[in-house]
Amino acid sequence: MTTTGADHATALTGPWWWSRWRSAVLDGALALVSALECGAEGIPFARDAGVPLSAGIVFGLLAGSVLLLRRKWPIAVVLVSIAITPAQMGFLMGIVGLYTLAAAELPRRIIVALAGMSLVGTMIVTFVRVKQDMARGDLTLGDWFVPFAAVTTSLGLTAPPLLLGLYVGARRRLMESLRERADSLERELQLLAERAEERAEWARGEERTRIAREMHDVVAHRVSLMVVHAAALQAVARKDPEKAVRNAALVGDMGRQALTELREMLGVLRSGESVRRRAASSASSAAVPLAAVGVAAAVAASRVAEEEGPWLSELEELIGQSAAAGMAVDLSVEGEVRSYAVQIEQTAYRVVQEALTNVHKHAAGAKTHVRLAHRGVEIAMQVENEPPPEPASAASVGLPSGGNGLVGMRERVLGLGGVFVSGPTDAGGFRVSAVIPAV
Repeated sequence: MTTTGADHATALTGPWWWSRWRSAVLDGALALVSALECGAEGIPFARDAGVPLSAGIVFGLLAGSVLLLRRKWPIAVVLVSIAITPAQMGFLMGIVGLYTLAAAELPRRIIVALAGMSLVGTMIVTFVRVKQDMARGDLTLGDWFVPFAAVTTSLGLTAPPLLLGLYVGARRRLMESLRERADSLERELQLLAERAEERAEWARGEERTRIAREMHDVVAHRVSLMVVHAAALQAVARKDPEKAVRNAALVGDMGRQALTELREMLGVLRSGESVRRRAASSASSAAVPLAAVGVAAAVAASRVAEEEGPWLSELEELIGQSAAAGMAVDLSVEGEVRSYAVQIEQTAYRVVQEALTNVHKHAAGAKTHVRLAHRGVEIAMQVENEPPPEPASAASVGLPSGGNGLVGMRERVLGLGGVFVSGPTDAGGFRVSAVIPAV
């Protein structure tokens, strides 16, 4: 994690207003040097002003020690340095004070105003002192040297610390901004990772639900037919051996078909696992969030399942299998037969398949009507069975029901924006209707 803002504020370990002990020691050393300098410069000031030397030294020590407050009150330090400029004191305090002032978080107009006051004060004092020295004969240069010395001295004592302070302050603000931006980006990445994990969990849940529906459709339908044929085989085994042989062959066919479809589903799962492993390896090398791997695997598995799923062209074969199991079922198709998107054809097929499975479970022997209508912008299907001739025969077959068939059909149809209705008919049968948009 980066250190910014509040983290930096809570990391203060120095005394009083200093953030670190190192800063406190540095300011103490500068204040000590400034106090000694001003104390030494207080001796000639006391002689010129006609005051006791001790008073000049004490005044210099007190004025120079103000530099200790440069981080807390930089404006006060600069004002004190400007105030003692006529006494030719506080050169170090003026330089360090201007630097601190320029580097501080203060309005630009205040910095410019105080720097201008320091420049003008230093220029006036230097002009007067150099002119006095020339009048006493200490300097024998021309009159041009007086303004030159005043300007160069004032600029030399003011411009360098001011520019350096402005540069350090700008760099400090830039670094703080970069740290805050890095911290913000890190928080955003964390949020994105959490959202990616949520999306991956959602995708895994959707994939588990889809696989559960496919497993239910395949196992329930095939096994239901196998149970029906096995019951018929048991009933005619002694009376009609030839019919028993045919039923046994049908049971074998149903079992092989069920195993084939189960193997296809397991192949989808294995392909999804291989995709997940490849995505995980690429994610580790390309710094992709691992949470997105689950989404990629689920999408890949879904695509493979869609490519290998059942089609509406296999609907007659499905109805033929139910007819072979002893169900009286007829198929009627309306409209012009055409191909649809993969998901639409799979959903329509599974609805009819599950509806026929329910007839095997709950209304064995009932006559069933399957209607398929190809319309302009939608495809409609309806599976309706009449009341079973012998209600007790369904229970004798021993087919369990988990109540997931209708739920799975509804989820499939509503997932494509369609309409699903199911319920008993007035005649005592059961009807399953679905309409799926074809665009």
